[in-house]
Amino acid sequence: MASDGVLTQLYQRGYLPPGSRATPQLRARAAAILIRPAVRQRVVAGRMTAAWIYGCTAEPDRLALLVDANRRISSLRSTRGCTFHEVRLGPFDVVSLGGLMVSSPLRTSVDIALHVDAERAVPALRAFLGRPELGVRLRLLRLAVEATPRVPHMRAALAKLELLRAGPAP
Repeated sequence: MASDGVLTQLYQRGYLPPGSRATPQLRARAAAILIRPAVRQRVVAGRMTAAWIYGCTAEPDRLALLVDANRRISSLRSTRGCTFHEVRLGPFDVVSLGGLMVSSPLRTSVDIALHVDAERAVPALRAFLGRPELGVRLRLLRLAVEATPRVPHMRAALAKLELLRAGPAP
């Protein structure tokens, strides 16, 4: 049906009727379908996966899933098509969208600044800043990155934010 134009592919096994708009809830639901229910209850979609869910980047090749450090990650490693990142999650770091827990826009932006290469991070962060409904502002993002306790790549993250302050890419 997709090849005939009856459906539009949203993500892997997720499709939309033509003329439908992809929303964060629908993208999250499409990602959730790919994660076993037992695993889905223990993970949070994050980094570039969350950026895609919020409509700030292209669909990811693999789902990036965050696992709170208080939970065991070893039993999840056999899940295919996903990468897992053990992190500390605070009470305001996670939202529920389309049956999937997703890192909040601010947490997603901080993680992208810290952990994603500049070539992919800067356009995604620029998209977050360009969507007022997500509530991410450059000053807030900089303060959040600076407040992150002792993490590697802090200077690189601040350099990415400086590129954003300098303005759009030529």
